[in-house]
Amino acid sequence: MKIKFTKLEGAGNDYIYIDAINDLPENLANNSNFYRDLAVKISDRHFGVGSDGVIVILSPDIDRKNADFRMRMFNADGSEGEMCGNGIRCFAKYVYDHKLISKNQIKINTLAGIKTVKVFTGGGGYEHSNSADLVEYATVEMGKPEFESAKIPVALDKPEAIGEIIQAGDLEFKINCVSMGNPHCVIFVNDVDNFNVGYYGPLIENNPLFPKRINVEFTEIISNESVKVRTWERGSGETLACGTGACAVYSVIKKTIGINGIDGINNNNSISINNSNNSDSGTNNADSLNVILRGGVLQIAGDINKSVLMTGPAKEVFSGYYDFEF
Repeated sequence: MKIKFTKLEGAGNDYIYIDAINDLPENLANNSNFYRDLAVKISDRHFGVGSDGVIVILSPDIDRKNADFRMRMFNADGSEGEMCGNGIRCFAKYVYDHKLISKNQIKINTLAGIKTVKVFTGGGGYEHSNSADLVEYATVEMGKPEFESAKIPVALDKPEAIGEIIQAGDLEFKINCVSMGNPHCVIFVNDVDNFNVGYYGPLIENNPLFPKRINVEFTEIISNESVKVRTWERGSGETLACGTGACAVYSVIKKTIGINGIDGINNNNSISINNSNNSDSGTNNADSLNVILRGGVLQIAGDINKSVLMTGPAKEVFSGYYDFEF
């Protein structure tokens, strides 16, 4: 059968979008095995369309009538993820641009709960848009970060996994774990551009400490306003951007040293928490952090005791039909 799809990307994090409301037969709309198989094949960058995974646009669940849509996301290896920050921005762009909804504040039900996305059209946003009617960037309310080990989950007999040491290959790493609806492990390094993400990423992702595997953010401090991040995504490998990962980095910094004190991060992958700018953990008043990813820049802000806000671009790449045997 021919599957209609649209490819979108947010800061280089690219996904294939399937409109299961309008473009799929009813018997496939909620078929998990179908989506897993499709994600593996269509995501292949040589024999398929090429993407970091598949995102499905669905009507909201019956018990979630306060949501406008439901989102399911499948990684390139077919595994289903709870949430995707870049993916949900592009989801909102798709439903707005394709006139599935007319309001600019959209509630989307995910496995990590309902997320509110505000979309902004052309004329004064991230980049100059060719049309004032098309979404150019979006801000997502990502929710409150969860640091409790059991809820991330991390198989650790401690309340939180902050500053814990693990072995991966020939190196020891100081890890800082948090959930943004999906599990993340933030590690500070000196030179992220030359760090061997492809080697150490999967070793940490599949460490027995993480029963559901984990996304890994290798992070270099650039200044008090900016960090540079490379992400190894669970189920997809290294991607050009990760929205929940950018929020995880922000949350870890806010919790431990505060944005104004990020110069307190030492060169041995450790964090100095005795910083005068952060007398009350998690309450630093710095406005935002620029997270520089290989595919672009995301702005992260908000109160980690309430909700983290992520702002970034969303762009439609192309649409087409994929001949798929299921």
